[in-house]
Amino acid sequence: MTARDVGLRRKQMIRHRWIAAAVVAAVMGMALTGCNAGGRAEQDETQPSGTGIAGSETDMESGSLKEITFVLDWTPNTNHTGLYVAREKGYFQEEGLNVKIVQPPEDGAVVLVASGKAQFGMSFQDSLAPAVAGESAMPVTAVAAVIQHNTSGIVSRKGEGMDRPKGMEGKTYATWEMPIEKAMVKNVVESDGGDYGKVKLVPSTVTDEVSALRTKSVDSIWIFYAWAGVKMELEGLETDYFAFADLNPVFDYYTPVIIANNPFLENEGDTARAFLRAVSRGYEDAVKNPREAAEILCAAAPELDPELAAASQEYLADKYQADAAQWGYIDPARWNAFYGWLNENQLLDTQIPENAGFSNDYLPQ
Repeated sequence: MTARDVGLRRKQMIRHRWIAAAVVAAVMGMALTGCNAGGRAEQDETQPSGTGIAGSETDMESGSLKEITFVLDWTPNTNHTGLYVAREKGYFQEEGLNVKIVQPPEDGAVVLVASGKAQFGMSFQDSLAPAVAGESAMPVTAVAAVIQHNTSGIVSRKGEGMDRPKGMEGKTYATWEMPIEKAMVKNVVESDGGDYGKVKLVPSTVTDEVSALRTKSVDSIWIFYAWAGVKMELEGLETDYFAFADLNPVFDYYTPVIIANNPFLENEGDTARAFLRAVSRGYEDAVKNPREAAEILCAAAPELDPELAAASQEYLADKYQADAAQWGYIDPARWNAFYGWLNENQLLDTQIPENAGFSNDYLPQ
């Protein structure tokens, strides 16, 4: 995943306001755009099949292994390492599964999973919010937290006063023009005694965070530290950074999460549990041996920078599970706190009920 991928992933989230209509059409049989797997290893170029997945277990069998499709949120990166480790080490096969990892269509991973053309996919609690409740609700459920705590925040050039949110006053911030994003920035700036109205919002055209800061085309950027922050360290760019989770516990939401198709969960619960047993082992191995995990990831995605992948893997090693009792566990209190904040600030068209949109029932017991 390049820095450009991070920016485009966030821009892609804007489209979630219109995704509901696309899902309704997809579920009714509208053909979806095919996955673009350019630059990927041959194993990952498999297109999702046009058949639904909500049927019986025998419908999914291919030879002795059941076919499972997992759709990524974007190009392969260290958020996905556990999947590749599980595949490389035969954990999926041990569970009787043949897992195909594919890249998302234009409408995104959520649409593909909701439509029934992939059993599992990668998403994020914030961008998943419009799909959780109301008329636009989609048949998807978050079934595992990939990283236990939110590692995103605002980065800026070192020494320019933006080591705290108030320092963003009078400075430019590259915004994706998303209501949730801007509401979060506003919250931390004002909680720090700043005037959000003085932050200069610039529509984001950032494709490389390091270059954007070095050339002073922008003063501050929202990043996911495990990739963009680590890249800045490797390239010797001195920065200031504050994490949203450190400033407001409500913002310690889950990003990313593994989602599953609801009819699949209802009809194929044992298969879903088998998949998550294998994936759990993959991420647990990445925790124990990040260097080996990075090598496996780079073998599957040779376009990645090996040095960046290894450094990112080391950064995430103690963050996949962190203080949770097991990898993948979603804390109901934290999940509900973030959606409760969205409700209170009327950032969605409908209220999200408590405990909506996630389940820990399919994790290894």
